[in-house]
Amino acid sequence: MTDKYNVEAAEILANEALRSPISEAVPLYEQLLSTFPTAAKYWKQYVEAHMAVNNDDATKQIFSRCLLNCLQIPLWRCYIRFIRKVNDKRGNEGQEETRKAFDFMLNYVGADIASGPVWMEYIAFLRSLPAPTAQEESQRMTSVRKIYQRAIVTPTHHVEQLWRDYENFENSISRALAKGLVSEYQPKYNSARAVYRERKKYTDEIDWNMLAIPPSGSSKEEMQWMAWKKLLAFEKANPQRIDSAYANKRIVFTYEQCLMYLYHYPDIWYEYATWHAKAGSVDSAIKVFQRALKALPDSEMLRYAYAELEESRGAIQAAKKVYESLFGDGSNASALSHIQFIRFLRRSEGVEAARKYFVDARKSPNCTYHVYVAYAMMAFCLDKDAKMAHNVFEAGLKRFMHEPGYILEYADFLYRLNDDRNIRALFERALSSLPPEESVEVWKKFTQFEQTYGDLASMLKVEQRRKEALSRTGDDGASELESSLHDVVSRYSFMDLWPCSSNDLDHLARQEWLARNINKKPDKPTLGIEAGSADKTTSGVSSNTNPPAKVVYPDTSKMTVYDPRQIPGPAALAAPSASGTLPYSGPFSSNGPPNALNDILKSLPPAFAAFIANLPAVEGPSPDADFVISVCLQSNIPAATGKSGTASLPLQSGAAPSTSDLSDSSKFRPRDRQPGKRKDMDRQEDDESTTIQSQPLPRDLFKIRQLQKNRVGNSSRVTSSYTGSASYGSALSGDLSGSTS
Repeated sequence: MTDKYNVEAAEILANEALRSPISEAVPLYEQLLSTFPTAAKYWKQYVEAHMAVNNDDATKQIFSRCLLNCLQIPLWRCYIRFIRKVNDKRGNEGQEETRKAFDFMLNYVGADIASGPVWMEYIAFLRSLPAPTAQEESQRMTSVRKIYQRAIVTPTHHVEQLWRDYENFENSISRALAKGLVSEYQPKYNSARAVYRERKKYTDEIDWNMLAIPPSGSSKEEMQWMAWKKLLAFEKANPQRIDSAYANKRIVFTYEQCLMYLYHYPDIWYEYATWHAKAGSVDSAIKVFQRALKALPDSEMLRYAYAELEESRGAIQAAKKVYESLFGDGSNASALSHIQFIRFLRRSEGVEAARKYFVDARKSPNCTYHVYVAYAMMAFCLDKDAKMAHNVFEAGLKRFMHEPGYILEYADFLYRLNDDRNIRALFERALSSLPPEESVEVWKKFTQFEQTYGDLASMLKVEQRRKEALSRTGDDGASELESSLHDVVSRYSFMDLWPCSSNDLDHLARQEWLARNINKKPDKPTLGIEAGSADKTTSGVSSNTNPPAKVVYPDTSKMTVYDPRQIPGPAALAAPSASGTLPYSGPFSSNGPPNALNDILKSLPPAFAAFIANLPAVEGPSPDADFVISVCLQSNIPAATGKSGTASLPLQSGAAPSTSDLSDSSKFRPRDRQPGKRKDMDRQEDDESTTIQSQPLPRDLFKIRQLQKNRVGNSSRVTSSYTGSASYGSALSGDLSGSTS
């Protein structure tokens, strides 16, 4: 999209024209509307500028230019204001002109979802007309009733208000008559109201202030295109189940509104025209194509579609004019337009007309080898004239010997003739004149021909010549001359049948690529890769893939080994890690630095530090949190183990001992036990063993070890309750004295 369709610049120009006097604003508006001919807001602004200075002639001229192409309610209401203003003082004649203007407007925009105020204004205008006689009064009421009945079946924003007004109108005339009419139109109104609610969902997605610009691929444009396509599909489905004539009228109105915003979209124009043709209105389709070519004069697609429509209905001369319009003055005619016109002439006027035009087209500066190929194949396939086709190819060969595409097409033609002698002669002539870098496809075709139709000696000879010719185009010519297994695969394959598997093909292709790059120096190792790692990679790969100069790699020193597989049995205890030694993974790892652990323990409350100090190192999957909490709830406060026995650390409200005091168990007394509570203690131990020890063994090895220690701790606790001593530590912490379960 060029600056011509700059939306911001258009808004600035429109504001400038709005502030300027009419004499200065006219050229600005003309410039603006020549770029955006369907911008209803600019037309409305333009016409209001003339209406403000009472320039009626200019106003009528502007309305005649824009009304039928801009079906927007604000512009049409401006038109009605102008008509009423002009005919206000003309009496009955002016009133009749105004009534015709209202009918004209509703005929074009009455189906708009925003046309409710227009219907109301028309009804108010009719009811305001004088009716001196009873007959005129009856005629006026009949006219008002007809407009009401048209309005209440149109899905608009004001359909409910119009229905209420209609009920009041009928009841004000005759309640008996109103009952029958209201009951008759009630279902139609209900259908219109339901369709309005659905229709509103689609119209709400449309940007009614959007300017018509060529498609640029922006997301907003695509969303608007989709919104209009949905609305068109909705209207084509005829959800209100009205008669086909009125339904087609709504579809036409929707297409016309769509083209106000998607004016530069050829697919909308084509869809609109083909819809008319399928509906049986070919004349309307032709008019749409003519408007489309005026909007998009450079669209060859629309011209071909238009010519196709004219030819399909038998209008050969009209179709011929469309084709001739593609040529212009002759200098801009494309090769494709020449080819399509030759085919059209062959269909419509015969072989001789096509031949004459081909002779003229050869002299065109834009004639390419495609024209020769198209005419030769047409003569061969349609006219069954192989000699003419051969002569055309030979004539083109003098002009397009340097075109590999032409050589291949000529070779395909000779294939069909089974003329192997001329095929070889053609390849030899072409390869002698083509440079090596442009002869790759020709050599490939020549090789395939010999592999299919030649003997083994000629096959091997052509393959060797091909390698010698193409080796001059590469850096490493020696490797190109060597025979490879790829040559065997090429010789003994047919269509999609191969003498090897797909994996073998991939392997051979990889080896061929490596052979071509075997002498290339690899790039220096990038940041974060050891120098020795370059030797482990394939030579030449890095130089061909062109990696970036700096590659940021993760810090693997902080990584821990994670294996979701559970190894049953004691073999898991001896399973080594993948890296040999585990890196430092946190303050509770046995491999972590002791200083870091001590620093963390010093920052914690003493009692909590003592508990954490007794926790085992975790080097595998994390323990079950519920299981650990249940064990902790049954455990005593941890205390240090002395050399001569065990002791428990009671929870005190005062200062807790430091970690350095935990090693001396003589500073603390064991909790007093009362003999009278032995039965209560037994019951408590039974409950604990039921809740923890009676559970089935988990699969996780870590849980099994902790459960075993828990059972040992519980049994020692029961024993200590008889002797008056307390067990040391918790089942989770384990035995820190050196013994393990």
